[in-house]
Amino acid sequence: MKYTAILLFTILAIWQLNAQTNSEKSLLYSNKFSILAGLIQPIVLKGGNVEITYTTKRLIFDYSHGFNLNVAPLGDIKTQKLTLAIPYSTGFGVGYRINSFLDIRVEPKLHSWDVFYENDAQTADNKIHNYKTFTLGLGVYYRYFPFRNSKSKILQGITTATSVRWWPNIGSTLSNDEFIYQNSYTGKQETIKANNIGIVNTPFIFNISIGYTFGGK
Repeated sequence: MKYTAILLFTILAIWQLNAQTNSEKSLLYSNKFSILAGLIQPIVLKGGNVEITYTTKRLIFDYSHGFNLNVAPLGDIKTQKLTLAIPYSTGFGVGYRINSFLDIRVEPKLHSWDVFYENDAQTADNKIHNYKTFTLGLGVYYRYFPFRNSKSKILQGITTATSVRWWPNIGSTLSNDEFIYQNSYTGKQETIKANNIGIVNTPFIFNISIGYTFGGK
């Protein structure tokens, strides 16, 4: 409830700010589509990510999809000799553009988790369990255009985006956000709790993306 109240307040604030600034001059890179790819996903998580955004004069909308991600085992996951794979992490965001480069977004997301023993091939037959988590969080993004002052519109579209996000779990497909299973290594019934999507099993996420904004500034 605490997170929901904060996010609802943020959504209302975004729409109020948009209404107040509706008559202001458009920001740079307004009414443009961008496509970006995250760097953390291939470098750290051995997977991929693609994000598509559209900007209006003051709002920004995005859809992002991560795939084939692998999480380093920590805590109970490591102790129980398990590993976690994320076949997909997907969702959208809507936000307010504070200026031409900085924006804040509300982001509902869905994440799918596959649980395997650490040395097993990640196939359907070896899967111990699969579950989904749902997050509702906030993201702060700084989009940088290193060649925005170039005379070439082609170069003006080159884009980087640095993001800091807080995506707390608001639910999962697990009963009481956990499941119990018989572990082949320990020979005991073990319990696994729903994982967080962020760094070291927290809701905190940092990423840098690179891509292109079509149409110049």
